Formats: sequence, C-alpha cells, structure tokens
Amino acid sequence: MSTTILIVDDDASIITSLALLLKQAGYQSRTATSPAQALDELKSNSIELVLQDMNFSRQTTGEEGLSLLQQIKSLQPNLPVILMTAWGSISLAVKGVKAGAHDFITKPWTNEQLLQSIRTTLSLVAASTNGRPTSPSREELDKQYDFQSIVGRNPKLLNILQTISRVSTTDASVLITGESGTGKELIAEAIHKNSYRKDKPFVKVNLGGISQTLFESEMFGHVKGAFTDARQDRKGRFEIAHGGTIFLDEIGDLDAACQVKLLRVLQDRTYEVLGSSETRTVDVRVISATNANLPEMIEAGEFREDLLYRLNLIALHVPPLRERRDDIPPLANHFLLNIANIYRRNNFTISESAMKWLQHLPWHGNIRQLKQAIERAVLMTPKDILEIDDFSMPLTMDSNDLVKNSLPTAGSMTLEEIERAMITQCMQQFGGNISKVAEALGLSRAALYRRLEKFGISP
Repeated sequence: MSTTILIVDDDASIITSLALLLKQAGYQSRTATSPAQALDELKSNSIELVLQDMNFSRQTTGEEGLSLLQQIKSLQPNLPVILMTAWGSISLAVKGVKAGAHDFITKPWTNEQLLQSIRTTLSLVAASTNGRPTSPSREELDKQYDFQSIVGRNPKLLNILQTISRVSTTDASVLITGESGTGKELIAEAIHKNSYRKDKPFVKVNLGGISQTLFESEMFGHVKGAFTDARQDRKGRFEIAHGGTIFLDEIGDLDAACQVKLLRVLQDRTYEVLGSSETRTVDVRVISATNANLPEMIEAGEFREDLLYRLNLIALHVPPLRERRDDIPPLANHFLLNIANIYRRNNFTISESAMKWLQHLPWHGNIRQLKQAIERAVLMTPKDILEIDDFSMPLTMDSNDLVKNSLPTAGSMTLEEIERAMITQCMQQFGGNISKVAEALGLSRAALYRRLEKFGISP
C-alpha cells in the first residue's frame, strides 16, 4: 500500500504541481487549501506525512501556519510534517521546527530536494518504530554493522552506535558534538560506512583551516582566471563528494558570511563555481561536527539559527573519555597493539596497576591524549610491560616541572624564538588544525593567524 501525503496550501497551482510530483514518485496524495480543511482530512483519512505551507491568505506573519502545525502535533504527535516557506521566511520555518516539524523546504523548491526530504523523513519515522531492541549489545550491533574502527562498549557509546544503525541508511543530516579528541570523525566515518553511499566518496573538510577569502574556491571550486592565482580549473569539495558524504568538521568556526553561503547549498543542493554563472546540483549527505556550544553562539549572534536546524536533523553527542572510563582498558590495548606493530616492538602489555592508574586520570585531551600517552610510553621505555612510571612524568607534570624540564636555559633563545618554536610544534602536533592549535596556545584564531604571518609559518 502506497504512502499517503497530505498537501496543505492555498495556492491551487502549487497543489497541482505537488500532487503530480508525488504521483510520479509513487505516493498518493490528499489536498487541503485551508487549516480547517487540513484538520478534517487528518481526522477522516490515514495520512503518513504532511507537506504544509506556512503562509495562508497572503498573510506574512505565519501565525496561521504555526497554529495549524501545533494543532496537527496535538492531534497526531508522531505524524511527520515538512514545512514549505519562502527563502526570506526561513526564520518562520525555524519556529516551526522548534514546534515539532521534521524539516523545512524553501520555495521555489527542486523536485529532487523535496523528494529526498520526504524519503529521509519517512525513513527516520520507520526506523524509530520498527521494533528494534532498545539496548542491543555490542556483539549484536557488530553482526549487522561496520563499527570496526570504534572501540568500546560503554552504554553511552552503545546508544550512539544504535542511533547510527537507525539513521545511517537515511539521508538525514547529522550534527556531532563533543570535546576535542573524543572521536567525532570516527563517528562520521561509521555513518558513511553503514549507508548506501559507502562506495562513494567520504570527503573531510576542516572548516577551521579555511579562511573566508578561500571558502568559495575550496568548497565550490573555481574556473581558470576566476582570480589572480587561478591558473586552472579546480573542483570544490562538494563536487568531489557528489554521490557520497561530506564531513564538515569545526562547523562552529565559520564566520557569518561563509555561514550564509553554506546555508544556500545545504538548502537548495545547488551552487555556482567561482568565476562561472552556471548553477550546479549536488547530491551529498551532510555530516558536521563541532566542539563549540552552538546554542550559546546563536545567543551571542555568532551562529545562524537556521543553519543549525539545517545541520542537526539528527544530533549526536560524543561523551568525553572521563565519562566512559570503562572503555579506557580496551582503548589502551587497541592503541598499544597498533603502535607496537608500527614500531616493530611486539609483546607489549600494560600492567594491571598502570591500567587502573590510567582509568583515574582526568584525560582533558580525551581519546587523542590517551593514544599519544601510549605512543610516548612505547617509544621511551625499553621494557615489555608498561608501568605507571612509564606514563606518569608527561601526564602529571606541573607548571614548575614544565619550566625546569622543557624550557631552554635563560639566554639560549629569545622570547620570539621560543614562541615560534612552540607554534611550530603545536602545528605539527595538531596537523595544522588552526582551531586546535589556537585552543592549545590560549589564542584566538585571528591572533594565531597574525603570529603565523609574523613568523612565516604556513597554515
């Protein structure tokens, strides 16, 4: 039996167009031209999804549309609703999402964009009601999904894996939050690996490392001659990711101008190559990640609320390592095996006392810090069994010890030379990630960029 979708709009031409599109896509449709008629349709027919316009009778406030949405959710709380509104009224759509709508589409829409939103919404609803066990074991999850790169069985981690198992087969956008070093990129890769896009590209973009002036060229590409140094055509990240998944890391680092440009491509799935007037369409699944508090940034006027709601149809929060201490032993042994193989030092183990000691450390750098600690211990000790002493010095050193053991003697280097060396070391340690380097050095990104330019260090 085909899915029945209720179209609610007071424009007859739009109703006709949508009804034809849905019929061609294999859906049945019912129509309503007013809120009262829409509610009557819901009471007398079996409806699986609602496509609802937010503006009726040419009123622009949207109050009638919001009121209808609230009545629909009161009548059928689990019925998915996709809102339709003009680009200039996205703030109205955001209010609708807060009121319970699943997604919003701007007019004029593209047919594929609208159908993709319908498919994704219906898939998410089906996944949440398909009777899967609420607390599957790690073994049960591993039988059906590829989670090989994710180590651990803490309940918080298992909840994340369970969510991935439900949403990976949809095209829902996912926002991954969590502290630096918690493994957000691995979560994004797991979503891609378990999706129908797994054989297509998985393109990682560190937005924190892209300046405003280069954003359009990096993301959308450029044609030869678009600007002074554009000596040949170049594909942008979205074009490279076509058919697959694009992972937008450090999404909180985008400035206001770049946020608008990103919102347009996420909204319409269209973009223009820099230096060209040709509009291109892209088919990508969008996953983003940040360690920033985006709601606080919205309150401060630093992040667009409509962009947040476009990104986080599904939100995943990765807990810090200190909240999943039971996963430290398997993680430590996993890193130990891999690192020992790399350095051809087999038969390494961690003593029971050292493992317990590791489990009680604060791990402000999370999993990344644990991995670095294991690698450092493997390199520094001649023994086959790692004890507390093999870890303790670099992990528990206080500021006085740091001065005595790490800084050069007075007179051997100038302050500028020390500053340059520290910035260079951090750039190497964090792989050129501007946001992480700035955080580690206690600088703003702008201040770090000034120092990079001052010392001639390439970002």
